Amino acid sequence: MNKTELVIGFVIGILASAIGSYIFITFFTDFDFLAGIQAMKSEGKIGKLITLGSILDLVAFGILLKMNKEIMARGVVLAVIIIAIVTLFA
Repeated sequence: MNKTELVIGFVIGILASAIGSYIFITFFTDFDFLAGIQAMKSEGKIGKLITLGSILDLVAFGILLKMNKEIMARGVVLAVIIIAIVTLFA
């Protein structure tokens, strides 16, 4: 197994989740990004924000599978698992 492809997939998964969270905050709330994160954290909804942001991970996973990059797709799945664990304990 090529570990660099797994790491690249992991980074793609983390970035896709961050970009998805950014898009959700900027388009669907009245806050800018940092104020939106602080507001969601104070309301206890940061887990829901991260979950909505992870929708882009599904898109990245599908694209990587279409391109026959199975190891990178595994990295995206690993990123989603790590994000879920961090969300549970945060």
